[in-house]
Amino acid sequence: MRDQEPAPRDAERRLSTKEAAELLGVKPETVYAYVSRGQLSSRRVTGGRGSSFDAREVEALARRNRREAAGSSASGGELSVRTGITLIESDRYYYRGVDAVDLATRHSYEEVAEWLWTGRMRPGTTFTAPAASVAVARRAVDTLPEHAAPTDLLRVATSAAATADPLRYDLSEDAVLGTARTLIPTLVAALPPAGRDRRDEGPLAHRLWTRLSPRKDPDEASLRALDTALALLVDHDLAASTLAVRVAASARAHAYAAVSAGLGVIEGPLHGAASGLAHRLLVDVLDQGDAAPVIADELRAGRRIPGLGHRLYPGEDPRARALFALLEQIPRAEPALLAARDIVETTARHAPLHANVDLALAVLTSSCGMPPTAGETIFAVARTAGWIAHALEEYGERPLRMRPSGLYAGPKPPQPLPE
Repeated sequence: MRDQEPAPRDAERRLSTKEAAELLGVKPETVYAYVSRGQLSSRRVTGGRGSSFDAREVEALARRNRREAAGSSASGGELSVRTGITLIESDRYYYRGVDAVDLATRHSYEEVAEWLWTGRMRPGTTFTAPAASVAVARRAVDTLPEHAAPTDLLRVATSAAATADPLRYDLSEDAVLGTARTLIPTLVAALPPAGRDRRDEGPLAHRLWTRLSPRKDPDEASLRALDTALALLVDHDLAASTLAVRVAASARAHAYAAVSAGLGVIEGPLHGAASGLAHRLLVDVLDQGDAAPVIADELRAGRRIPGLGHRLYPGEDPRARALFALLEQIPRAEPALLAARDIVETTARHAPLHANVDLALAVLTSSCGMPPTAGETIFAVARTAGWIAHALEEYGERPLRMRPSGLYAGPKPPQPLPE
């Protein structure tokens, strides 16, 4: 006897809860959990007590679940997320398929941000902060103690700017892009000036310079290095802070809240704050005139050498290579560049590691008279654009998909009540 031909799949074919559970390979109660999370839609059965489900929707969810399960096992249990923003491979990285270093060295930070958000280049674009947002952000930042870290200032400025935006809950693409184009310059404008002047117009890199360096008139080469550093750091795939942003966006947090989630993660010493550690190491080498005793002290204390190596680049970090090339055009950066080279060569006796972008940032900040925390500020301002790009992408996915399952390893229930 021949097998019966399957019924045609059309938009009206409905499945019972039992059929949907079997197709998904889950219990019936899990099917309703999918409904509560917004992953499935249901319809009450006429005259009955159960629900029915669109067959095509259930099949699509089953396919997604299979792909994600396969992705997890293939990557050794790590979370895999579909994204069309940044690709890292073979010691290079790409923004929407275009070499990121080429973009960063040929276009301004604002232009690269626009490319990341929209896939379109807008030559000459600049970001402008609304006066109302700047005023409320500055008032909030001014209440913080002097020892507050850069990310403390940026988090407070972000939250304050959100309160001045009644449209922050609009998650449409146009609204989120509008938020991005005003939030980033607002964050820069809210930072206190490093010297007597505070520039609030012109390219973002020039405005940021007045918040980081007390030197009044920066030369063109230094400004270009800062602008390129911002563009190089716009995004770097699913770094820890970016994953936090996507989790927030998956829960449909507005763009300000998503950026705040990223800022909460980026100040870790293994992420955005790493450049500050490299800055201090570099200054110690400059003070002593030799990397050997400084490296010896770090290793004796059991600390890893900051500014060296990167888990995604077996060879050279392309961001560091591009930034070093620009710094070589700045005469006053020569001592810091030589000290950085000394660090790499000295450490190579112990472990052959290449310089990463944190060491390049340390050369930039130390040679431009900036404090050790300046690299963290540059990193956070730059990465805000990438976070917005990822939040926009996540808003287009099903809600709450960034919800991994815990692997419970506690006592087997039921346990007696504690006395």
